[in-house]
Amino acid sequence: MRVTFTVNGRHQEADDVWEGESLLYVLRERMGLPGSKNACEQGECGSCTVRLDGVPVCSCLVAAGQVEGREVVTVEGLADYAKQRAEHGGCASGACGSSGTSIDAAKQWQAKPGETTELSPIQQAFIDAGAVQCGFCTPGLLVAADELLERNDSPSDADIREALSGNLCRCTGYEKILDAVRLAAARGESASAATTGQGV
Repeated sequence: MRVTFTVNGRHQEADDVWEGESLLYVLRERMGLPGSKNACEQGECGSCTVRLDGVPVCSCLVAAGQVEGREVVTVEGLADYAKQRAEHGGCASGACGSSGTSIDAAKQWQAKPGETTELSPIQQAFIDAGAVQCGFCTPGLLVAADELLERNDSPSDADIREALSGNLCRCTGYEKILDAVRLAAARGESASAATTGQGV
């Protein structure tokens, strides 16, 4: 079967997809997007986390046919997704409700291949906080953390732990990851205060 959907703001088609093929396989092997990692293939580790219509999902558990006509954002699209969100104030996907951009409006943005882009705030925070070690779990953690900060710009430690609870890491001990999310949240609050004139 042919599956047609949007990936990182770009219209995509995958041909000859068989019924049991996962979204993870399609992204990595058919579309050349290796950011989502193939680890447990059972939805336990979170390494393959992507956003499907704004919601974090384990792409290893999503049948490719289920994404027909839907929107997927992978770690490769986070920077452009964050830029779109900043330009339109709120949710790029519309998943946050009436305060965000509508799905139709979000479909107008596109990640441009070959164009050098800045990192998203959460990606930069992971680097600055030293939260990346081997990097295998990092894409899933970035996608999950980005979604958390989109819907809650000032999360508590409990909120962060809950949002990242489906993502396993064998290297970091998690503290640097928590630091990175806290840092991204603090920077987001500072930027928001500066643009509204309520800053320091």
